[in-house]
Amino acid sequence: MPSKIALGLVASLALLCAGSASAQTNKYDYPVTTVTLTTHSKPGSGSDLFLRKLSKALSEEMGITFVVDYWAGGSGAKAMAQLAKAKPDGSVFYATTPTHVTTSLLSAPPVTYKDIDYAVNVFFDPEIIYTLTGSPFNTMKDAVAWSKANPGKARWGGSTAGSLERQILERINSANDAKATVIPQDDGAALLINVLGGSVDLGVGELQELNSYIEAGKVKVLGVYYPDRLAALPNATTIQEQGLDKDVIRKFRGLAAPKGVPPATIAKLEKAVQAILANPEFKKEYEADALVAGYMSQADYRAFMAKFVTEQEGFLKQFGVTQN
Repeated sequence: MPSKIALGLVASLALLCAGSASAQTNKYDYPVTTVTLTTHSKPGSGSDLFLRKLSKALSEEMGITFVVDYWAGGSGAKAMAQLAKAKPDGSVFYATTPTHVTTSLLSAPPVTYKDIDYAVNVFFDPEIIYTLTGSPFNTMKDAVAWSKANPGKARWGGSTAGSLERQILERINSANDAKATVIPQDDGAALLINVLGGSVDLGVGELQELNSYIEAGKVKVLGVYYPDRLAALPNATTIQEQGLDKDVIRKFRGLAAPKGVPPATIAKLEKAVQAILANPEFKKEYEADALVAGYMSQADYRAFMAKFVTEQEGFLKQFGVTQN
């Protein structure tokens, strides 16, 4: 059952979204009038911020109410279990990121990614490699060069054991014989604290989480882990530009559904997502957070996820990553 805090947040968001939706009623003839978007992450996390923006935009576009709820626990295990048993009528979706796949592969919970379906992808969320502003490193290439000159002394913080953030650092470390120690953290918030405290030399995170620290001059960007430079960080070079990784694994942010949601219902959601991504006001908002429009239809998203799972299985095996 959701906590009292979660229920309070949901109620507040429902009121806000209902006000936006009241101007036009069910523009897409969607089968329900209230849709819950859920996340396994805490309020204030990247997934939470993503869903808050998405719920507001979809409410205004579709003329129905979207609210955010929190199914925290087990790094996505609880959320997958809750989603799998939800009614497949388009009323409940779960915010997908690489975490739920890693949890499925490492922890083998009773309900995994195989027991849910993928509805639509919305964004790609480029990862930012960062360090303290006073660090001698100005690029990730500098950090790699120092680690090679000082074997075993570099400490890179990579979030949880099987996270995409750790995978990024392991790839760079291995591809460049950097000889750094990649240290898993409890989560992105703990990693940031440890970078600020100097217990690790650098970390990997998302601009939404780091922007206030960058603007305050507390941390600086060493590189962007994405194929292209970001409009929000035009002077930050990509890891590919720095010659450190020839391929880039993109962090995705989409929506999963219970199995059995009618294709006609998914099609209406697909149409609405395309509409909001093209909306100039919403585009200005999400680009400011370095989110990149990454629309994929259900068919394309299913294929993308199948490939992603295979890649993650390879990474976990190659680097011997276990739950502990």
